[in-house]
Amino acid sequence: MNRALSTLSFALALALLPALPASAADRAGDLAFATRSVVYAQNGIAATSHPLATQVALDVLKQGGTAMDAAIAANATLGLMEPTGCGIGGDLFAIVWDPKTKKLHGYNGSGRSPQGLTLQWFREQGIDKVPSFGPLPLTVPGAVDGWFALHERFGKLPMKTVLAPAIDYAEQGHPVAPVIAAGWARAPLRYGQFPGFAEQFLIDGQPPKAGQVWKNPNLARTYRKLAKEGRKGYYEGEIPRTIEAYIKEQGGFLAAADFAAHRGNWVDPVSTNYRGFDVWEIPPNGQGIAALQILNLLEAFDLRGYGFGSPMHVHLFVEAKKLAFEDRARWYADPEFSEVPVERLISKEYGHERRQKLDMRRAARSVEAGNPALQQGDTIYLTTADKDGMMVSLIQSNYRGMGSGMVPPGLGFMLQNRGEQFVLKEGHPNSYAPGKRPFHTIIPAFITKDGQPWMSFGLMGGAMQPQGHAQIVINLIDFQMNLQEAGDAPRIHHDGSTEPEGQVLVMSDGGEVQLESGFPYETIQALMDMGHKVGFANGLFGGYQAIQRDPETGVYAGASESRKDGHAAGY
Repeated sequence: MNRALSTLSFALALALLPALPASAADRAGDLAFATRSVVYAQNGIAATSHPLATQVALDVLKQGGTAMDAAIAANATLGLMEPTGCGIGGDLFAIVWDPKTKKLHGYNGSGRSPQGLTLQWFREQGIDKVPSFGPLPLTVPGAVDGWFALHERFGKLPMKTVLAPAIDYAEQGHPVAPVIAAGWARAPLRYGQFPGFAEQFLIDGQPPKAGQVWKNPNLARTYRKLAKEGRKGYYEGEIPRTIEAYIKEQGGFLAAADFAAHRGNWVDPVSTNYRGFDVWEIPPNGQGIAALQILNLLEAFDLRGYGFGSPMHVHLFVEAKKLAFEDRARWYADPEFSEVPVERLISKEYGHERRQKLDMRRAARSVEAGNPALQQGDTIYLTTADKDGMMVSLIQSNYRGMGSGMVPPGLGFMLQNRGEQFVLKEGHPNSYAPGKRPFHTIIPAFITKDGQPWMSFGLMGGAMQPQGHAQIVINLIDFQMNLQEAGDAPRIHHDGSTEPEGQVLVMSDGGEVQLESGFPYETIQALMDMGHKVGFANGLFGGYQAIQRDPETGVYAGASESRKDGHAAGY
C-alpha cells in the first residue's frame, strides 16, 4: 500500500477490518493476536530472526556453551544470512543477566568517527548534512570487539567453536529466507553504483531469491581469521589496512589507526519502574531511555481501562512519544563529549512535569524539548538463555539496511553508516567531532521484577525501537497479553517528531499516526476528530524477539516476530 494513501481511503479500508475487543482481559483467554504458540523450555532457549540462526544457538547451548556463546554464534550466523540487517561492519549493544553476580551488565559496542575527519572539513566542502551512503558516514565497526569483550566475561566455549557454524554455512551455503530475500531485492537500487557491491552481494548480477543457495567464502575467511587471531585479527593488521586503502580510494577518512584505537564500553543499564516492573535500557549515546520516558508519562493513565486499540490508548501513546522524542533530539548524545542528564530525564518527577503538556483531547501540532537538568533502519535483535539462568539481550546493525555501500575487497561484509546520525551544527550535543560516537538507534531491553530476571526483549527498526519497547511493556502489563501476543498485536508508529539532526521528518503539523492493520474504524475516526493525521506505513513496525523466565520454576518462555523469518525454540 502506498505511504501517501489518503486519510479517508485509509479509514475506509480499516472499516472493513473487525473491531478489536475492549481489553485483553475481555478476551477470556482467546489469543486474538498470537500467530503461534509461546515456546516453553527448561534447559535453554533462543529467539532470532532466522530459523537457522536459532538452531545454531541451540546447538551451541547443547555443546555446553553459555547463553553468551549462543548469542555470538547466532549473531555471526545472521551476519552471513541476514546481511540486509546486520554484519561485522556494524555495531552491537547488549544487556546480560549474570546468575553468578545476580545483576545486569550493559555493553555499548558503538564505534567512533574517524580522527582524520572534522566539522571544519564538512563546512569547507559546503556539506550541511552527513550523507546517508558512501565513505563519509563511516564509523569504526564495534561488533567484533563486542563479541570478544562479552565472550571474555560470559563465554565458555572457544571462539573457534562458537564461530564454526557460521563459517560452515558461509562455505557450504544456505537457502535465503523469504523476508530477507525481499529486502535484498531492493539493495541494488541503493548500492549498485558502489564498487564491490555487485561482486560481493549479487549472484550473476542479481540478488539471491528466496530458497536460492547463498555462499560467502570471503566472510568465511574473515571469520576464520577471527577464530584464530581473536579481536586483533579485525582491529590490527590486514583487515584494517585493506579497509583504509579502499576507503581512501572512495574519498573517505576511516583509517587503520581508528580501528586500533577502538574499544567498546561496559556500562550500567538504567531503569524506570512501570507498575511494579523495572524496565532496563542502555544509557545514551543510544535512544533506549526514550522508552523509559514514554512509560513514565503513561503510567498515570488507566490504559487497561481504556482498552487496547481504543482512541485514548492510541492518542495518549502518540502524545507521550512526541514529548519523549523532542528530548531525544535535544539531549541524547555521546556522554564523553556532552553532559546528558539521564537521571533527570528518566525520573518520575520529570515525567510528571512533562505530562502536564499532554492534552487528553487534542493532538499536539508541535512540542518543545524539556529542560531536564542542565536547563529506518534495519537491524537484527536476538535473545538467548541457558540452563544456569544467564539471559542475553543483544542487538546488532549496520544501519539503513545493509549499510553505507562501502564493501572492502575480499572481506565479505559492508561497512556501517552510523555517522549519518551526527549533526553538522556546532554546539549541539550530537555535533560531529573526531573520535566521537554518534547518536545511536539500536537498543536492547530487559525487565526485572523484585530484583529477579523476568524478560529479555528487543524490537528492531530505527525510530520505531523505543516506541516498540514501550508498546511491548504496555501490552504485557496493562493489557495482560502473553509473550507472543504482545509482539503480534498491531502496532502504533508515529512519524514526524524532530530527529537528532535537528530536522522534522515527513511533516511538522503534528506528524502522522501510522497504524498497522487491525485497529477498528471507530478508533481511526476518533483520532482524526482529535486532530491526528492517520496513515499507513508498510514495513515500519519493527521486529521483536523475547524470552521470559518463571522465577519459581525457572522455565523459559520464548516468542518471535511474526513479521520476520525467524522463530523461538528451546530444548
